[in-house]
Amino acid sequence: MSTSTAHQYPYTAPAPAAAPSRPLSITSFVLGIASIAFGWTFLAPIAGIVIGVLALGREPAGRALAIWGIVLNAVMLAGVVIGLLFAIAGLGVGLAFLPFAVL
Repeated sequence: MSTSTAHQYPYTAPAPAAAPSRPLSITSFVLGIASIAFGWTFLAPIAGIVIGVLALGREPAGRALAIWGIVLNAVMLAGVVIGLLFAIAGLGVGLAFLPFAVL
């Protein structure tokens, strides 16, 4: 008498499908959150934006995380650029009024 697994269990459940891989999307999102939380201002946001753009093309399942990563990193980078513009403007105004400081 032959006992095979197909005859013992004719209605086995199919193996669960593997979740789509999305490491680039997650990395971009985590860099965006970490940039804001830890105050990383320059290199991490640029890397997060680049990785997020790459994730948009390579990982369709992680599109939402990639977009959020790009947005968070862009907000942090925009804050740095705006801060630099204010610093340059303040320096310019300060230097413009420097001759009047000795009065």
